[in-house]
Parts: sequence; C-alpha cells; structure tokens
Amino acid sequence: MQSESRICQNCEQSFVIDPDDFAFYEKIQVPSPTWCPECRTIRRFTFRNERTIYRRTCDLCKKAMVSVYHPSSPFTVYCYECFYGDKWDQLSSGRDYDFSKSFFEQYRELALRAPKLGLQVSNDLVNTEYGNHIGGDKNCYLVFASVNNEDCMYCTYVSYSRNVVDGLRIFKSEACFDSVDCENCSNIKYSQQCQNSLDSSFLYNCRGCSNCFMCSNLVGKSYCARNKQYSKEEYQKIIGAATLGSRASVSALIGEFIKLKQYSLQRSIEGFNHVNSSGNNLRNTKNCKVCFDLSEGEDSGYVVYGNDVKDTMDAYAVYPKTELCYETVGSGAPSYNAKFSYLPWAGSDLTYCINAFSGCHDCFGCNHVHNVRYCVMNKQYSKEEYEALVPKIIEHMKTMPYSDKKGRIYSYGEFFPPELSPFAYNETIVQEHFPLSKEETIAGGYAWRDPDTKSYQITKKPEDLPDDIQSVDDSILNETIGCAHKGECHHQCATAFKVIKDELTFYRRMDIPLPQLCQNCRHYERLAMRNPLKLWHRTCACSGKESGIRNQNSGNEHVYQNTTTHFHGEKPCPNEFETSYAPDRPEIVYCEQCYQAEVV
Repeated sequence: MQSESRICQNCEQSFVIDPDDFAFYEKIQVPSPTWCPECRTIRRFTFRNERTIYRRTCDLCKKAMVSVYHPSSPFTVYCYECFYGDKWDQLSSGRDYDFSKSFFEQYRELALRAPKLGLQVSNDLVNTEYGNHIGGDKNCYLVFASVNNEDCMYCTYVSYSRNVVDGLRIFKSEACFDSVDCENCSNIKYSQQCQNSLDSSFLYNCRGCSNCFMCSNLVGKSYCARNKQYSKEEYQKIIGAATLGSRASVSALIGEFIKLKQYSLQRSIEGFNHVNSSGNNLRNTKNCKVCFDLSEGEDSGYVVYGNDVKDTMDAYAVYPKTELCYETVGSGAPSYNAKFSYLPWAGSDLTYCINAFSGCHDCFGCNHVHNVRYCVMNKQYSKEEYEALVPKIIEHMKTMPYSDKKGRIYSYGEFFPPELSPFAYNETIVQEHFPLSKEETIAGGYAWRDPDTKSYQITKKPEDLPDDIQSVDDSILNETIGCAHKGECHHQCATAFKVIKDELTFYRRMDIPLPQLCQNCRHYERLAMRNPLKLWHRTCACSGKESGIRNQNSGNEHVYQNTTTHFHGEKPCPNEFETSYAPDRPEIVYCEQCYQAEVV
C-alpha cells in the first residue's frame, strides 16, 4: 500500500496517510481519518479539562464540592463518594438505541442524563481537596495530572515528589521551585531539563551536577557558574552576590537564563534511545512517529504524554500498559482495544465511551459508568445481544452520519464532535497548546466560556510587595494580592491570589521572593518554556569548526565553536531530521551524532 494525500475536513489543508497508518487502521478495523493529525489532536484536547475547577454542590448529597463542571453547566454532578456509592443506579440513564436518529445526537442526550463525576481523583488522597486527575497525593494544593506526591503546590504533571512548588513535569524530586522537565533532582530552582542534580539554580539540560549556577549542557560538574569552574569558596561568593532572595535580582537572572538557553547547543530530539522515532522528549521508543513526552513506546504514532504504550495511535495521557488503542484520552492501567474514547480506564474493547472506569469491558457509546460489561448507551445487554447490536450501530453511523454546526461530517471512525464536549475550549488543555481568542474559538465551531466576574477586594498591589523574602512577615497571609497581569492576558488569569502558610514557609526556607502573578499565569509561563507539539524538517547546524550561525537577518547571530572533531570533519554535517525547533528560532540545533560528540 502506498502513501496517500488527503484534505483535512477541518482545516482544509493536505495531510499524508502512510502505509504504516493504513496497516494500523486495517488491524483495528476502522476507516482512515478525515482530519489531519494536528486537528485530531485539537479535537481530543477539547474534552480534557485538567486545571479549570469550580466550587459547586453535589447534586446527590448536597454537600459543597470542587468540580471541573461549572455550576451553571446542564449536567448532574456527583462527588466521589456519591458517584461510586450505592444510592443510585448508574444504568438508569440507559435507553434503547434509536435507529431513526444519528449516533452522536443520541449520545448528546445520554450525556445530559448520565450523572458526572465531579473530579477525576482516586480515593487515597490525604488533605488534598484542590486538584484534578490526581491520585496518591498528600498535603498537596492545586496540583493537576499528578500522582503520589507530598507537600506540593501549584504543580502539573509532577509525580513521586515532595516539596515541589510551581513545577511542570517533575519526577522523583524534592525541594524544587519553578522548574520544568526535571527528574531525580533536589534543591533546585529556576531550572529546566535536568536530571540527578542538586543544590543549584538556573540550570539548563544538566545531568549529575551539584552546586552549579547559570549553567547549561554540563555533565557531572560541581561549583560551576556560567559554565566556568570555580573553587568551592569562589563559587559561594558568586552565589552570595546573586541575592536570589531579591525579586529584582531574580528578574534580571531570568532574563540572563533565557539568553543562556537560546545560545546553548540543542539536540534535535530531547531524550535517549529513540529508535526510528520522531517527536520530542522520547525515551526508549521504537517505531514511534510524531510523539511527545513518550517513554517505553513501540509501534505508535501521534501520542502526547505516555508511558508503556504499544500499537497505539492518536492518544493523549496514555498510562502504563496501553495497547491497540486509537483516538483516546486517558487510557491505561491497563487498556486494550479502546477506540474513540475519553478515559477508558482499566478496561478493554471500549468504543465511543466517555469516562468508562474501573474494569469496564465490551461497551459501546457509554457515558460515566464503572465496572460494567456488554452495555450500549448505558443499557445492559447479554453477550449475544451486544455482539449482534454493535455491528448494526456501526453500519447505522455510516449510513446516517452526524453533521455539526460547521457542516463537518462525523461517521463511524471519527472522534466525538467538539460541540459534544462538556467543556468550553478555554476550559481545557487545548487552550494551553493551541490558544485561540474568543472570536477565533467561536469561528472554529468551538464553545467559549467568559470568565466569571471577579470582585476580589485587592488589599496588596503586586508592585507593593517587598522585594526580599526576608522582609515579608506573616501579615501577608491575610492579604489579597492582585495579579500583575490584571486579567489582560490569555492565561486564564485569576486576577488575584493569596499566599498560604505552607507556601510562605517554603519561600522562606528556599530564599524565594513572593510571586507577582497568580498561579494560572505562572503555569502558562512555564508552558512557554517548552517546545510546541509540532515538528519541522531541518538540517543539522553543525558546519565544522564554527557552527550554527543563526538568524543573521534579525541581528541575533551566534556561533558555537566545536570542541572535538565530528564524523563529517570540517565539512557541514549532512544529517537531516524532524525537530520541534522551528527554523526561525535562534537556537543552534545539532543532530544526535553531533550533539553527543559535544555534550554526552
């Protein structure tokens, strides 16, 4: 079978389906997609509300709760105890399938009937009320998509860690602040892409380092500042002069750190042991294409954030032991043969299901059910009845497709239409990775929710906060601090925030100045530090002894001097690759061979 070029039904741009894709679609018996990979990603992301939470009341027990569903949403929402309790029948929302209506029209009606779980959390949380997509956390506050942490605050995708504040994608670390993509680190601040490092600040892409400051691409170093070796005594004088407890000083250092990253040598793909794979942040992958933040993956494509994944395409947040899944979000633990589903968790043979939890098997078109089998549209059938009915529904979806408000057609083989998402575009992670204005969102056929009117009584302006943390007394705990963005950004700004007691203790212990931005705006600043979920075709910038003159026309020239002889000698490197660094960016990007010759 040969590659075929198609026109995306959504963006009307061309995209290619290659032979491996066709083989996968044939293997799981689904038609080839009509949306391009990026539009398919956006469509899935519109169903994933990770960080937008509200106060509301449980519709069953009437107790106050935190939920991802706005109080004005049309859904019935239960707290965790009620949803998994025995005071209601989860299949009472089921109905016979109606062959006079399209499948998605009927699914919309089912979604309005079936009660929803207010938060995606486990039952082993301890003193952790404010968070979503979390499990095993203790004494954590505003943590999202994170598991098995203790004493963490304002974190997303942080796991097996302690005392982490303002973290994004932190693993097995402790006492870390404002850091991104770090693993096995301790007592680090303002750092990115570091492993097995400690007692350091402003590190970029360093491994096995300790007591280092404003350094990049170092391995196994100590007492280095600005990539220069010092004695212990000299280093301590430099750190003392840096005054990291001062906001003005830290602000200047952040500007220096941004330039340090731009001028540092970059590898085409972050990660290691990525065999015949493309994307970024890949570890131990084989035959994986256009994947991001994937480890232990094989024969998969278009996966964003996954671990232990095999034979899976078009998926987000796929957890250990996901196999033969397609167009899914939040599958795993384990999941097998799940298609067009959101949170097909710990089950198998699930199709067009949203929130099928804890051991669901052989279900089609179900919504918010757990531990059921042979169900269609939340109605129970025998095995024989189920196996006879499902093929008829699939054929009906082909002969009576659904058309959305933009005229896009949804037959069998398409993920849920975005207009069936229970969330607005700007409530979900799609706004983080593919941001749109309100006007652009509505024009694209997506829902938008205007922020609730904020009426906070600001008692402390951000510019009036003390510069040095040592000048802050406990009275700050009683202040309502205005966010410096004043709601004028596109970061879901909270417009105001408070400092809690544990947070202040952390700042004092770590010598960190008080923030001037709310937690949402700080989260978006960390997101901006990572590369986009896109790839560009480029040639290695290594040209011999002097390599990588970039952006000459913009005046941002930089030359990297190689430290050793590469396989291509003094001639330009011939290697080409796909990378998440756009061609117009200032960084010097090397292929894996040239990068390893210089850094590894």
